Amino acid sequence: MDGTSEYPEHPREKQRGPVVLRRERRIEPTTTDQRLLDSRGPSDWVHTDPWRVMRIQAEFVEGFGALAEVPRAVTVFGSARTPRDHPEYELGRKIGAGLANAGFAVITGGGPGAMEAVNRGASEAGGLSIGLGIELPFEQGLNPWVDLGVNFRYFFTRKTMFIKYAQAFICLPGGFGTLDELFEALTLVQTKKVTKFPVVLFGRSYWGGLYDWVRDSVHAQGKISDKDLALLHLTDDVDEAVAMVEEAYKAWEDTH
Repeated sequence: MDGTSEYPEHPREKQRGPVVLRRERRIEPTTTDQRLLDSRGPSDWVHTDPWRVMRIQAEFVEGFGALAEVPRAVTVFGSARTPRDHPEYELGRKIGAGLANAGFAVITGGGPGAMEAVNRGASEAGGLSIGLGIELPFEQGLNPWVDLGVNFRYFFTRKTMFIKYAQAFICLPGGFGTLDELFEALTLVQTKKVTKFPVVLFGRSYWGGLYDWVRDSVHAQGKISDKDLALLHLTDDVDEAVAMVEEAYKAWEDTH
């Protein structure tokens, strides 16, 4: 041994809150307070990941605060492209009204089409109509039948609200967004992240092919269990859909 250590000398460092800066990273011409109070300079910092974390946190806080007092509710999904003169629009209104009459608030994505129909039906029936919007590259905005609305930047924050404040999902015919929410809900129920949470597919002619594929391919090949397949409920009847929600909610109440 020549007395020299195999480890390098502890480098000089600078602390920035919980962050440790060493070597060339250590040299900073300003302090945190100075950067906070000095309004001059570029605005690129608002697009950095640490700042995004704060925005994400703020979205969760805002969503939790706005929805904390919401009574029992059902999240209903469906296409934003459903025209107002389409039969599916009228079905959405009936579902919204049926849920409101059963004492449930409705939660939708707050957009046009089927979402508007459900919000409209609930509002017209005197129920609480909630819309959780999302920032998109194209203009959309909350539909006029939303009584309580929250807009989000991030899909994952919005999805948390859809799940946390609902006792069931009803899926009207829809596109990628509806499919995304459908399978996320099924995964959360399957893995018991949420319990007593029925997922209702409304419209046999639209959803029947998907259900058959899940049953005849996914289930038949052992990719999901009998219990997993039973999580999906197909119907064309508004009263039946509402009854499924009520039954599941009663079962949930009995265990809590």
